[in-house]
Amino acid sequence: MLVCQSGRFRGRGRVVSPSCLAPPVGCSGAETVSSAGDRERDRDVAGRPRNARPRDELGRPLPRGAAGVEGVPDDLALSPDETLTEAQRLLDAGRAFQAHEVLESTWKAAPGGERELWRGLAQLAVGLTHARRGNAVGAVELLRRAAERVEGYADAAPHGVDVAGLVAWARALVVRIEQDGLAVLTRGDLTPQLRS
Repeated sequence: MLVCQSGRFRGRGRVVSPSCLAPPVGCSGAETVSSAGDRERDRDVAGRPRNARPRDELGRPLPRGAAGVEGVPDDLALSPDETLTEAQRLLDAGRAFQAHEVLESTWKAAPGGERELWRGLAQLAVGLTHARRGNAVGAVELLRRAAERVEGYADAAPHGVDVAGLVAWARALVVRIEQDGLAVLTRGDLTPQLRS
């Protein structure tokens, strides 16, 4: 059985009435919830897992109370142009994890014909996050997957996305990582230009 910090119970597999969706008195939107023997876990008012801990620029959780970088709101809704501008700003600042979150919010809201483009762009940012964290295998895998998804839009690149340039850049970065490793890469090597 899960218990909110205020002492109100939230059980697994229990039918929850609409009145239970509002946070109980003493609970905020993301509470630490625990189960007997389980470690504490942040959950939103509907009981879905959320991580309210601060994060560093690479998206790694920091100890509670530590100063982290500003995150991306869960309900972020930007136009494609605003998304590309914000994602590029974050990539330029070395914050690929946050760029991924911005791109992911648009991927989830995109019309069917563009979903794979936004998914590929989000995966590109995740690949860069893996590279900056020192995970060459994860970086290569996500960069390859991103290039494959984005390449499908080469004939009619929407929103000014530099599809050909991004695909060539991602594939060249994969080769470089496989041949030389991550240690030789500079911040500039890990900063793509999303638009032409």
